[in-house]
Amino acid sequence: MEKDTGAESAPTHSGFVALIGATNAGKSTLVNRLVGAKVSIVSHKVQTTRAIVRGIAIHDNAQIVFMDTPGIFKPRRRLDRAMVTTAWGGAKDADVIMLLIDSERGLKGDAETILQGLKEVHQPKILVLNKIDQVRPEDLLKLAAAANETIQFERTFMISALTGSGCKDLMDYLAEKLPEGPWYYPEDQISDLPMRQLAAEITREKLFLRLHQELPYASHVETEKWEERKDGSVRIEQVIYVERESQKKIALGKNGDAIKAISTASRKEISEILEQPVHLFLFVKVRENWGDDPERFREMGLEFPR
Repeated sequence: MEKDTGAESAPTHSGFVALIGATNAGKSTLVNRLVGAKVSIVSHKVQTTRAIVRGIAIHDNAQIVFMDTPGIFKPRRRLDRAMVTTAWGGAKDADVIMLLIDSERGLKGDAETILQGLKEVHQPKILVLNKIDQVRPEDLLKLAAAANETIQFERTFMISALTGSGCKDLMDYLAEKLPEGPWYYPEDQISDLPMRQLAAEITREKLFLRLHQELPYASHVETEKWEERKDGSVRIEQVIYVERESQKKIALGKNGDAIKAISTASRKEISEILEQPVHLFLFVKVRENWGDDPERFREMGLEFPR
């Protein structure tokens, strides 16, 4: 959003807002909506956000840095534990905590666990009910009341991340709520994610969207080469790491159809973001038990759980 020129003489505000919630509550969709550009991958598969991705929005005279955290769920593997630890760590580092609840699912399972966990977190907290167009108004009011019985939220907002309904009121509140101070980032910056990493995240999203349930979460994408060419284009080489030979065959697809489709979709989106032609080359490699490799966790911005 554009900075309000009429507010230039007013003091600037800036701060960090941690967006937490259960998996698939719509956190990445909401961050992209509020920032006005794609900074976080969106997939129907749960747990697609692994590390904290910061999306930067300007609203009036405030710079709001959204921390899109991994969904909080019951961890089963080492990677799961790292993601949940990262999500709670992000919440404790923020100026404001924004709990996003999927209105259709309500306070079932992980959402109830998160509510209980928030009792130990002392930052200001607001409740955001998402997907309100899918739920009757009376049910939304009951859900809001039930959540506020557990945690005393400062405000409750009802929004649709998909359509943008209710998002302006949310942004107005955050712009006033954040502390006065200089902006952390240049006005035209929308994310603190390096382009090499953002490009890898885009390819990982296309991998999930193409293969759905076929490929387990034991996959990881790294940008290994990035070459700016004299003709104004960029050559990018990325590696998709999987744990077994059988998974490599799935990623490649019959006659290479899957990897071609993934490459085409990813190249198109990366090119749109960079605003320059992209030559994207994808390779699939087997790296057994990469989920137990500390270096891979560092690449993803996660602490390696012992």
